[in-house]
Amino acid sequence: MEKKRLLNTKEVAAFLDVNEKVVYSLIAEKGLPATKVTGKWLFPRHLVEQWVENNTVNYPRPGTSLPPYHGLVIIAGSNDILLERTISLFNRLYPDQVVVFGNLGSLGGLRALRRNLCHMATSHLMEDDGTEYNFGYAQEELSNLPAVVNFCKREQGLLLAKGNPKGVRGIEDLKRSDIKVVNRPMGTGTRLLFDRKLIEAGMTGESVKGYDRELGKHLDVGLEILAGRADAGPAIRAVAQLLDLDFIPWRWERFDLLIPKERFFDKGVQTFLGLIHEKEFTTVARGLGGYDLTLSGRMVYPQGQEKGGE
Repeated sequence: MEKKRLLNTKEVAAFLDVNEKVVYSLIAEKGLPATKVTGKWLFPRHLVEQWVENNTVNYPRPGTSLPPYHGLVIIAGSNDILLERTISLFNRLYPDQVVVFGNLGSLGGLRALRRNLCHMATSHLMEDDGTEYNFGYAQEELSNLPAVVNFCKREQGLLLAKGNPKGVRGIEDLKRSDIKVVNRPMGTGTRLLFDRKLIEAGMTGESVKGYDRELGKHLDVGLEILAGRADAGPAIRAVAQLLDLDFIPWRWERFDLLIPKERFFDKGVQTFLGLIHEKEFTTVARGLGGYDLTLSGRMVYPQGQEKGGE
C-alpha cells in the first residue's frame, strides 16, 4: 500500500513518538515542515522524513573515498539538457578523459557528494527566501560547505501542448478534471518548486490529476505532453524550445556545480570548469534557448555569494 503523502498532527506525533503538543513547538522552534493551506496543520511525509534525516547527529562518515583522479569525472544530481550536451562536448573534445552523469535529483546529488560517490553535484534547490540557492541545503547535507560554481541560469515553468488547447492560464487550472499533468520525482528542485507553486495557490497534489506520475528528465515530461498523454508538467523552457511546446514561465533559477574543496583542483574538474568559458559551450547554450550564461563559470562560494533571484 502506498504511503500517505500528508500526515495530520496526530499521525506525525505518532511517527515522531512525541506528544501532539510537542509537534507545535517543533514547527515553531525546530523547523518541522508543515502547511496550514487547508486551515489545519498538515505534514508532507517525505519532508518530515527528510527533516529527521537532516537533524541526525553523528551521521556516519563514509568508509571509502574516491580514488585519485585517473581520467574519470563523476557528476551526480539534477538533470539538465545543457549539462548533458556539455558532457557530450567534453567527451568529444577530451578523448583521454571521460565525464559520466548520475541522474539523482538535486538532493540525491548532495547526498552522493556526502558519501564521496561523485566529484561534483548539480543542484538548483531554492531557499525559503526565494532569492538564494543551494547553500542551506548543502549545509544541512554536508559537514563542510563545498565550493560552488555556477553552471548556468535557466527558466523554469509549466509546459503545455502546442497552442494550449485546454486553455490553461496558470497553476490554478491544474485542478480541473479535464487536465492531466506529469510530474518530476521527489528530491528534484523542479518538484520542490512545483509543490511550492501549488501551496501558494492553496492547492495540494491530491487535487491534481496525474500528480503521482513521475518522470526522471525534463525532456521526458515534454515528450509525454507532445504525445498527448499529459496536458501539462513542470520543466525548463529549453524543452519547450526543442519540442515546440507552449510554456508558462515561473522564474529564472541558478543551477550550480558543488565541488568538494579537496577535489576542486583535480585535472578533470578543472578541465570541465574551463570548458564553461569556451565558445563551444556558449554556442550549445544559445542553440537551446532558455538559458542565461551571465554567471556561468563564476565562483559563487567562497569568493562571494552571488544572488540568483529572478
